[in-house]
Amino acid sequence: MKRRIAAIGALVLGLVWLGSALAFDVTDPQSWPFIPVPEIATDPNGGTTVGILPVFLFTDTKNQIRDIFAPDLNWNQTLGVGGTFRYLSYPNEDTNWYATGGGAQNIARQVDLDYQTGRTHQDLFTFEGRFFFERDPTDRFYGTGNNSSQSNETTYTTQQLYGMGSVGLNISDKLQVQFMERPRWVRIYDGAYTSLPQIFQVFPTQKGINGGSEVLSQLVIQYDDRDSVDIPRSGGLYRVYGSVADRALGSSFSYTRFGYEARKYYTINPRITFAGHVFMEYEPAGNEMPFWAQARLGGDQAILTDQQPLRGFGTGRYIDNNLVVANIEMRNRVYDANLFGTHGTLEIAPFAEAGRVAHQLGYNPVSELHPVGGVGFRGIAQPFVVGFVDVGYGGQGAAIFSGINYPF
Repeated sequence: MKRRIAAIGALVLGLVWLGSALAFDVTDPQSWPFIPVPEIATDPNGGTTVGILPVFLFTDTKNQIRDIFAPDLNWNQTLGVGGTFRYLSYPNEDTNWYATGGGAQNIARQVDLDYQTGRTHQDLFTFEGRFFFERDPTDRFYGTGNNSSQSNETTYTTQQLYGMGSVGLNISDKLQVQFMERPRWVRIYDGAYTSLPQIFQVFPTQKGINGGSEVLSQLVIQYDDRDSVDIPRSGGLYRVYGSVADRALGSSFSYTRFGYEARKYYTINPRITFAGHVFMEYEPAGNEMPFWAQARLGGDQAILTDQQPLRGFGTGRYIDNNLVVANIEMRNRVYDANLFGTHGTLEIAPFAEAGRVAHQLGYNPVSELHPVGGVGFRGIAQPFVVGFVDVGYGGQGAAIFSGINYPF
């Protein structure tokens, strides 16, 4: 998933830059342009990847991008030669889906299939289904806790397989009750980076070190009055949730988690939107939870059951039972152009954020925070596609992320 979003994010942003530089305009929306895009992706955990990304864009009669076909051939300094098949489809605002699959010479493998419908909550039910398999040899672990030391950095491979299904009951177009079920199988192996110690050497007794299985059941209540699911400029998303995994239901461990999230958007003029995000999670499980299921802080994406963004650090830099983070950015639209038959916008977004993790429930959520500042560069292809390159600076130096969709 990380490699897929990095490539496509760089693609969309690159196309906006190209359109602004060359004023390129394809007047025939039925032509399927072939675009050879140089691929340069960086990741604080995975290092640098370079390659070539031939991209086919499919537009509709309104000159809006509906499908993207983007296979690539690449080389990573540690993983070697690799490649990925990608197809992303946006039939309408209410439905989208994607299919990706790929691998590299050294360990890495991935298959990711996702389908969503009912996203605008106009019908009685909303549905999402996902199948995911990966062998990711770029993961890092520093130990649990808010003060885990950089000197304890270790490498490992996560091999996981899960199926996820969620059904939402739309009480109104804004209020929804959602139930999610996700059975997951996890194994931990040696990582790809021989310059770092393996997790088994430094943390041999860490809970979950041999992997395990979980059947996660989750209930979410949310209120969503955003003006757009994909490119919001006003309104907000507010949700509370609780989830449980239990040995009696097929999991290797028993634990619970609960928390809340708020996203808010204010547009002060046609070009400037302020976006804010606050997230808190509690896992009153003591020492029962495996490290790969605990709250994870770091990286570039707000994913309810998996991680929260802190863009000066790599994915999962801080891990523990409880988490708090706040993010704010000013999204400034600086340039518009007709781009390969559709409307494209270049956006620059300075951002600031801070967060922490904690082991005990009674921690102070505003003490010992890890602050990050930076700037984001976004390419928007209306009405659904956002590609970003975000550069953040935190306590361990700079980090660069690219992907599709806004971080929050």
